[in-house]
Amino acid sequence: MKLRIKELLQSNPTEQQIEVQGWVKTCRDSGNLCFVEITDGSCLTGLQVVAEANLVNYESEIRRLSTGCAVQVYGKLTSSPAKGQTVELQAESLRIIGPVDPENYPLQKKRQSFEYLRSISHLRPRTNAFGAIARIRSELNFAIHRFFREQGFIQVHTPIITTSDCEGAGEMFTVTALPADKIQGVESFYQDFFGRRAGLTVSGQLQAEIFALSHSRVYTFGPTFRAENSNTSRHLAEFWMLEPEMAFCDLACDMELAETLVKDLVGTILAHCADELELFERFVSKGLLKKLETVQAQPFARMTYTEAIAALEQSGKRFDFPVQWGTDLQSEHERFLCEELADRPLIVTDYPKSIKPFYMRSNDDGKTVAAMDILVPGIGELIGGSQREERLDLLTGRMEEAGLNLKEYDWYVDLRRFGSVPHAGFGLGFERLVQFVTGMSNIRDVIPFPRTPGSAPC
Repeated sequence: MKLRIKELLQSNPTEQQIEVQGWVKTCRDSGNLCFVEITDGSCLTGLQVVAEANLVNYESEIRRLSTGCAVQVYGKLTSSPAKGQTVELQAESLRIIGPVDPENYPLQKKRQSFEYLRSISHLRPRTNAFGAIARIRSELNFAIHRFFREQGFIQVHTPIITTSDCEGAGEMFTVTALPADKIQGVESFYQDFFGRRAGLTVSGQLQAEIFALSHSRVYTFGPTFRAENSNTSRHLAEFWMLEPEMAFCDLACDMELAETLVKDLVGTILAHCADELELFERFVSKGLLKKLETVQAQPFARMTYTEAIAALEQSGKRFDFPVQWGTDLQSEHERFLCEELADRPLIVTDYPKSIKPFYMRSNDDGKTVAAMDILVPGIGELIGGSQREERLDLLTGRMEEAGLNLKEYDWYVDLRRFGSVPHAGFGLGFERLVQFVTGMSNIRDVIPFPRTPGSAPC
């Protein structure tokens, strides 16, 4: 297997001939020499190739190289006298595999706005910023699986197509094989592919609970979907969710796992993506490194929802959305609490029952539930979780209040009839995590192929 550029930059110079393939970032012609920087996406830094005038295609091709050209280079890796690099490749042959017309190539050497790059999502991975985001996503993905394996969890693949609306908000995408003119109300779906109405999942939580109550510690990690017609920098129609579930676990152990996870993932990125973080620190979010180091340095702050409302009311700050007990916290409230009040990640607990889903465990006060959100600077809510209601009578009461058809959720109620135990879990929005560690402000820029109202490119 050929070495990638990341490995070459970390290796010692050798007199052996090596082969490198990649894309041209820059080409500087100094007359008798061309300095060609190429990348293969394995790291932020490119490899400098030195092409001399004695190469057979020097005049006809090499001097005309432009950004984006795909090339194959044979040569020797040598020490580099240039500042900022330890090695360079002395080319013995350089072949153009895929040429580029520089007049029509959308990506130029100058910096281009993220908004413009969204319009060419098929090419934006070739830029420094989006290449860095792809590597950070990959590192985080690997770290998630490593973390849960070390914690004794098993992964469960929950379905993408489901007949259960976990959040009960009616924002599921309907999946149907029926022609549009054959859909005349809910009864029509009895003739559909699954014999009932089905949709794309908004959460794998309910199915994960099934396995938590047989395997104790499980997690699911995959795409979820929400048909929310919201065209903001915070929302996507398709996004990835990490959802662990634990049996014999209450809210306290749920919070402990969530905090430990966030610290671990942030530590992994600090340790393994230093070059990428430096890029975002310089060009995207000043103070990013300090923010991430703060996550590692001290425990997360904690307060109840009631304490949070009181703090917001007493802050003297004017908010666009009114603050009152019984309403959900908005992003501006969440960011004030963690950025200005706590100055670090904050866990808010015990939310009003009226604004939370049916599966959350009722507290003894009858007004709140054993729920928690982790709020982080720059984002607001990163994680939302709860202890699940394990008591049969209280669960069915909440489901009836929510207007759910108990017959359709009979399987879920069975989990409380047969061997029910206290259990808890949470959901972490993967794209929000990537936003947090990169400082990117728009969630559409941290997922490879954003799906939003009116837009589904590629």
